Amino acid sequence: MPKRERWGPKHVDDRDWKQYNEHLIKRGEFYINPVFLETWQSEVDKLNNGKVGQPYQYPESLIEFLAILYSRSFDYRSLQGILRGLSRKLGPFPVICFSQIRRRILLLPISFKRRTEDLIVAVDGSGMKVGNRGEWIRHKWKVKRGWVKVVILGDSRGNVVDVRVGNEDLDERAAGRGLIRANKKCIKKVLMDGYHDCKDTFELCEEESIETGIKIRSNASNKGFGRRPREVRMYQGLGYEDWSKAKGYGFRWVGSEGIFSAVKRMLGEGVRSHRKRNMYHEAKLKFWSYQRLKSVV
Repeated sequence: MPKRERWGPKHVDDRDWKQYNEHLIKRGEFYINPVFLETWQSEVDKLNNGKVGQPYQYPESLIEFLAILYSRSFDYRSLQGILRGLSRKLGPFPVICFSQIRRRILLLPISFKRRTEDLIVAVDGSGMKVGNRGEWIRHKWKVKRGWVKVVILGDSRGNVVDVRVGNEDLDERAAGRGLIRANKKCIKKVLMDGYHDCKDTFELCEEESIETGIKIRSNASNKGFGRRPREVRMYQGLGYEDWSKAKGYGFRWVGSEGIFSAVKRMLGEGVRSHRKRNMYHEAKLKFWSYQRLKSVV
């Protein structure tokens, strides 16, 4: 097969590798940095302020620490063992049992911090595998296995801005519009692939004064009025390469495929939970953990 010629300027690797390597080393330190010991009492006091019933004994930072390790494929019993070992080496502190670890991780609120306004963002979706247990039964009896679909909103720096999770029937275009509505105040431009080339998405961006960089389908009609026909005429007039340069379409990879690739490579491409609600939470937890690790300075 003949090699395709690359269009556009040749990529120049201007990354500061010394700084990048140090960032990865600090990320490794993050896995075993028990900062929760420094804020344990103050966090517990805050959690128990006005609480009725049995008081909390373990701080939220401890659960976040364990949740990131859980995303790295440690099971709940192993997490209890890790805490037991740290308690022996760093001084005695109460060790939470694995069943409580599970309950607290499933109740952990997951949110993503928006660092700046006027973001250039991308919307994309991908699937995550469910657990492999009972695979031979599915194969023998032809039972549909299904998967978890994740739709993300990522910015041009590779940060996760927001996430939607559902089953394989999740409408990616509707989920993308929901992400845009929820984060419209911080979005300047949105980049999407041709699957999102639809009237509803263009009209939403028109209403919210958001620039669009949505790849137009090859059979799109340029007739009519409104945002989409104008974009179709622009796309057809410029051609893909010039349109891509004008829209900065190349940033879409960083805020979509780049994030999916990194999350699946670092934290795995499947979930282990059995209940649907827990599967969704675990999938979202992977992207939350990735963003926490990426934010390590």
